[in-house]
Amino acid sequence: MIVAPFGRFTEGRVPDPGIAALFTRENRWQARLDVEAALALAEADAGVIPKESARAIALTARIEKLDIKRVLAGTAEASHPLVPLIEEFARVVGSKHGGWVHWGATTQNITQTADVLVLRDAHRVLLRQLGGTLRAAAALAEGAADLPMAGRTHSQHAVPVTFGFKVAVWIDQLVAHTERLERLDDRLFCVLMGGAAGTFASFGDAGRVIEAGVAQRLSLHPMRVPSRSVNDGIVELVLVLAQLAGTIGKIGRDVYALMQPEFAEAFEPVPEGTVGSSTMPHKRNPQLALDLLTMSSELRALATPALESMLHDQEANGAMTALLEDVSASAAVLAGDMLARLQVILAGLELDPARMRENIKLSEGMIGSEALMLALGEKIGRQKAHDVVFEVAQAAATQDTPFLELLQADPLVGGSFAPDELHELVDPAGYLGLSAEIATELAECAISTADRLDRLPERASVITR
Repeated sequence: MIVAPFGRFTEGRVPDPGIAALFTRENRWQARLDVEAALALAEADAGVIPKESARAIALTARIEKLDIKRVLAGTAEASHPLVPLIEEFARVVGSKHGGWVHWGATTQNITQTADVLVLRDAHRVLLRQLGGTLRAAAALAEGAADLPMAGRTHSQHAVPVTFGFKVAVWIDQLVAHTERLERLDDRLFCVLMGGAAGTFASFGDAGRVIEAGVAQRLSLHPMRVPSRSVNDGIVELVLVLAQLAGTIGKIGRDVYALMQPEFAEAFEPVPEGTVGSSTMPHKRNPQLALDLLTMSSELRALATPALESMLHDQEANGAMTALLEDVSASAAVLAGDMLARLQVILAGLELDPARMRENIKLSEGMIGSEALMLALGEKIGRQKAHDVVFEVAQAAATQDTPFLELLQADPLVGGSFAPDELHELVDPAGYLGLSAEIATELAECAISTADRLDRLPERASVITR
């Protein structure tokens, strides 16, 4: 009988993490207006533009105040990603103050800094998703800490493990990726405000002061060299998300395999009304696991173009900038969608302990060959013991005689152990190592990590008024 001791997902759908909404045109344009407002206020503080003009710019920097159709028409005509937005923004600010909009900045100063603001919001969503995923994984690892199953290497039975140990492996990697994401802060969340080539020439001696003012208002970091060709922080985000995708894809592959009728040890939740096949009513397809495999492949493939985007020629190359802009957005959305599905799987995974026990028995004791070999090795030497047990195992695999019967008939093995000792040596339950302890330790690690993530602020403050 299949049991679901860790809860069952019944809502009928995967919740939307909301990351795609962050990358809508309107939200990205609003982020650009936020940067323009911060720039104007910082320039006013530095005495570069009038304070009255800066206040007017900041108060007008709301996307709903602009004529979007005018911006779209201008974009089509000018074939430029920012100038039509700036022109419309300046028009709405008014003739008295609009001329100070975008003073001294180049396009990438605004677009990249705005993208960083959006990526920061996505980054926080991803960390919160990881927190929820880790809590679900912790419950699963702790609940199945001592549930024996066949460990498998190279698709063959290896030694026994527990299902909790398998989940502990997943947790270990998810925690590592969480920590990698957290460590990105000072390299990723930076303001790019160096002007046309990164030298601050258009800002005069006030360049660093303006940069610091913009950074403070947007809760970002200044750059050591504000060059338009420096994009390694955003690239690093994509690479970390690609690593996360690798781990999530591995988990999806594990679940996919365990759902096969030949294994039938674990099953992703199936919301009521879900259809597995249009023509085969009996099918219970691993739909969420398949999603993870597909998305993992897509996200990991983004690592290559992200790295390619570092190949700016000279001081800047717009093609590389546009490439990374698209890649980073796609990576963030894919990561959020993957984590949403993974949390549903882990929170509702159904385990079949009876089937796990039956599958362990398939090798008729051979899964305990290592324990037997080590015990025999204490009597006749490790290598000789390995050869003896190997020969018996190969005979059992090609004959109809059970492994234990052949062991008892072997003069070295049968002469070294009584039948009840042999049964005990090959008993999978007696050779689980520290599986349960590791599962419990990693469950605690997952909870402590999730607790830390829960303390993150919803959003970083942006002061542009």
